[in-house]
Order: sequence, then structure tokens, then C-alpha cells
Amino acid sequence: MRIILERRPDHSQTMVLLSPVLAIALSLVSFFIIFAVSKIDPFQALYVYFIEPLTALWSIEDLLAKAIPIILIAIGLSFCYQSAVWNIGAEGQLAAGALAGSIIPVLQPTWQGPLVVTAMMVMGVLGGMAYAAIPAVLKIRFNANETLTTLMLVYVANLFLDYVARGPWRDPGGYNFPNSRAFDEGQMLPIVAGDSIRLSIVFVIIAVIAAWFLTSKTITGFKIRVLGMSPRAGAFGGFSRNKMVMMTFLISGGLAGLAGICEVAGPIGQLRTTVSPGYGFTAIIVAFLGRLHPFGILIAGLLLALSYMGGEGAQVALGLSDQTTQVFQGMLLFYVLACDSFIYYRLKIVRQRAVDPALAR
Repeated sequence: MRIILERRPDHSQTMVLLSPVLAIALSLVSFFIIFAVSKIDPFQALYVYFIEPLTALWSIEDLLAKAIPIILIAIGLSFCYQSAVWNIGAEGQLAAGALAGSIIPVLQPTWQGPLVVTAMMVMGVLGGMAYAAIPAVLKIRFNANETLTTLMLVYVANLFLDYVARGPWRDPGGYNFPNSRAFDEGQMLPIVAGDSIRLSIVFVIIAVIAAWFLTSKTITGFKIRVLGMSPRAGAFGGFSRNKMVMMTFLISGGLAGLAGICEVAGPIGQLRTTVSPGYGFTAIIVAFLGRLHPFGILIAGLLLALSYMGGEGAQVALGLSDQTTQVFQGMLLFYVLACDSFIYYRLKIVRQRAVDPALAR
């Protein structure tokens, strides 16, 4: 007897929409059980994680600051995933964008003003695109598995960032801390609301609207969906798979690079050995939790940003490890994938008939 997954002849569109909600509910129930087993009041823990960060204005601003890079990256990844291009290296593309965009403020500290900030944003986008083009070329030219190449390039980018921040770009007056010089206000994104909400929030709004329009209202979006669902049908329709691979990688890398320079020229204010606490990997969860739809990604990005906020609060209030945030995010991804699997497949028990020993000879 064997248990196999058999593809369903048809699947429920209602469950496709409800599965993220179910995945979130299952994650919360699992978290509740984990806290109870650990002898931590689960109601207090869930309150600290998901309610308390929303009770103060400063924490809401911090929530938006954390959500901005996650949403930008997830929007870019959604283009890749819709076309069945598995880019999981946005974390490295974010680092590349942060490095490229920091060239001007680090090497030319006297250059300041709106034009300098604009140039930094453009260079960040181009840095992310250039780094994403590497696995794109490897896939097109050598049919290299993009899952492996993008993941390995994350370590290359992060190690190079670490070297630069500790070495040639380290602030000579920074008491030997592995950071670049602090950027001046004329090299930072301007604040547009509250005490700390910067112009990067406008980039998110533009990215969400532009992604929705491109995927749902243009022939390019139609090509992306066709090639993702059936490359053979796309080939019959005259759509170039190689061009689509390159285009989606460039879009994804560009938005990841933009997220990187927005972090450096925003909340961080300088180049450090680590620019992101894992936003590039979190964005993968956000993309699937949002069903690869721009507005769904916007909501999912806020939820995952909330998990970062809650994790920081839990370290102080409950004495928990910072790894609990990653546990929640990993659990959420597991349930999203599990729910999706049962939407498109069903368990089937295959009973094997006994073989006559005489026939076996």
C-alpha cells in the first residue's frame, strides 16, 4: 500500500483565496501550542506579538518602515514566480543595490541634495538589476538552475558587503566600528509623514499600482502568466521564454536593489555589514501569502512586518530569542505550501495486488 498525491481534475477558486487565511490561522494555533508547552502565557505572547505593536503611533511608523522593503521585494518576486522563474536570491540583490547606491555618499560626502538622492536611487536599482542579470544569463545561456545560482549569489553579495563595510569604506572616525560614515541629511530620503516615514512609502504605492496594471491590463502580463502556466503554449504563441526570464529577473532585482538603497538612505543612515535582517527571504513568504497579487502582497507585507515588530517586543517583554520570528515565518510558509498542495492535489491510497510467486519467477 502506498500513499500518493494525485492531481485534482479541478480545484476550488474559493479555497485558493481562503488558503492564506487558513495558513495564518494554523500558524497562530501552532504558536499558541508552542507557548503553552513552553509555560509562557500564550494569550500574553500573542498580544505582545500581534496587538501591542499597533497600539502606539511610533510603533506603527516602525511597522511601515519594516514593511516597505519587504513589499518592494515581494512585488518583484511575484513577476518571477508568475512566470515560473524561481528567484530566491533577492537578499543578495538587496545588498548589491545598497552597495551601488552608497557609492556617491561614501566616496563623495560633500555631494548633497535632491539630485544626489535621485542618483543614489537610480544606482541602487541598477545595482540590483545588474546582480540579478547574472543568474538570468546563466539560466538562458547554460540552463543553470536559478534556485541554486540565486541562493549562492546571496552569500557572495553579503560577504562582499561585509568586506567593504569593514575595509575600504569603513569610517576612519568611527572608533573601528564596521560601518561607513553616517550619511548627511542631504543624502537621505526626505521624511514625508510623521516623524520617520520617508519617501520610500511612495515607491511602494507606485510599485503596487504599476505591478497591478502591468500584470492585469497589458499584453506583457498576459505573456508572463501564459509562460508560467504552460511554456509550451507560450512557445506556440510566439512568446520568448528567454526574454521573459531576463525581464522578470531585471524587474525583481531592480526592486530589491531599490529596497536596499532605501534602507541605507532611510532607517539605517549608513552602510553596514548587514543591511537586512532577512527581508529578501521573508519576501518569498509574502509573495505566496499574497497569492502573487500586488494588493495581496501589500497586506501580507504588513503582516510579516508585524511579526518582526512582535519578535522584538517579545525579546524584551517575554525574554524570548529573536529566532522566534523566524520560527513563525517558517511555520507560515509551511502552512501556505501545505494548503496549496491540498488545493491542487489529493491524497490517494494505492493498494498493490499480491503477486503470484509462480508468475514472479
